[in-house]
Amino acid sequence: MAQVSPSSGSIIVADWHRCKDSKEYFSKILHKKRRKNFGLLESPVMPPHVAVDTVHYKIFLSGKSGVGKTALAARLAGLNIPNMHYETTGRPRSMRLWDCGENALRRFDHLLPACKEQVDAVLFLFSFTDRTSFDDLSNQIAKWTGAPVGRVVKLVVGTKFDLFMHCDVAERDVRNFQETWSVPVLRVGGEVSDGLGDVASLLNCLAEHLWHQDCVSARRHSQQETGTVL
Repeated sequence: MAQVSPSSGSIIVADWHRCKDSKEYFSKILHKKRRKNFGLLESPVMPPHVAVDTVHYKIFLSGKSGVGKTALAARLAGLNIPNMHYETTGRPRSMRLWDCGENALRRFDHLLPACKEQVDAVLFLFSFTDRTSFDDLSNQIAKWTGAPVGRVVKLVVGTKFDLFMHCDVAERDVRNFQETWSVPVLRVGGEVSDGLGDVASLLNCLAEHLWHQDCVSARRHSQQETGTVL
């Protein structure tokens, strides 16, 4: 069953991070275009008129080894990207992004159930420079389909999009995949140039789908309560 997706921009202003209204907010979380590091018990100190609620989500990154899961997790969390690649054994990144290596999932049966537990969204990764990682997307998605998983936001992210000379995945293949699976496909490059701006579109899309899912769940819960009262 295809997931129902909100139309892009219907919930979140896509370029809000570039608007004048956002400057006071980002001044509390950015320093020289990079996100400040906060401890587990810390949070940005916002003036009362720009105070915002904090919503916690659990997001899992799925994909073959070497597609860039750890690097993407670091970029989304505002951390430094590791210089050397190694197979991730399986652990949460910044307590919100869960990243687990493909080989670790095969070796340890308990990892995937732990990753699925109370998960809110899954990012299925493939690399534009690795055709096998794109062909494996259907297998990745199949692991997250069915009753035990429940309602989960599903997005596909193509990494290394800027390495045109080494591209193994054509745009027509991406379009066909989107039409077949009805799952949005986002793109990120390997070069980091603008800090938050490099991942803003991905974060906005993810936040939009998560908020839409929350609204749908709240509406369904309200209808169930009304039916019980009646």
